[in-house]
Amino acid sequence: MKNNFPKQATEAYWKEKLSEESYRILREKGTEPPFSGEYNLHFEKGSYQCKACNNPLFLSEQKFDSGCGWPSFDDAIEGSIETILDKSHGMIRTEIVCNDCGGHLGHIFNDGPTETGQRYCVNSLSVDFNPA
Repeated sequence: MKNNFPKQATEAYWKEKLSEESYRILREKGTEPPFSGEYNLHFEKGSYQCKACNNPLFLSEQKFDSGCGWPSFDDAIEGSIETILDKSHGMIRTEIVCNDCGGHLGHIFNDGPTETGQRYCVNSLSVDFNPA
């Protein structure tokens, strides 16, 4: 993992810019409750970007309904995501963060049903949607 992200800011800046819940997820590595996010069953054409820094992350064509309760994507826009080994909560997972600001997005799993075999499991509160 790199220590330096191009769009770095102070925690005071992020607290002012983000809602309390988005700050908890993006900056403190929180998770929203399953089936609660506005983008879980959202399938309009467009793209999803980091709520903190507006970095484009996913395209609507990459989204699918995994039934897990969080927005799921089978791939990301090339170069938009950084992966980090996550050994928290007694599990071994792969965390996904925005490659521009380091904001926590969720985790990636190798159980996706599409040809990529991947499931990027993302918190709705960590992204914004840009209609096509």
